Amino acid sequence: TAPKEQAEREMDIDLLNPDAREERSKHKLKRMIQSPNSFFMDVKCPGCLQITTVYSHAQTVVLCGNCNAMLCQPTGGLARLTE
Repeated sequence: TAPKEQAEREMDIDLLNPDAREERSKHKLKRMIQSPNSFFMDVKCPGCLQITTVYSHAQTVVLCGNCNAMLCQPTGGLARLTE
């Protein structure tokens, strides 16, 4: 009867369908499907409306190619977009 009792037990968490919030908070290598935290984004310059591709974790100030307006400034992690 011992094997039957173990088979009838249920898990506390569903391993096949993890909660999206829990997966996002895990380290990028500890997720069920490994995925990076960084991404590229298209930022439109408020002055000349030119679109520039910016890395989400940029470590330097990103300036617009046309008008030299500052598009984002670095922080410790994600770059902060300027308005």
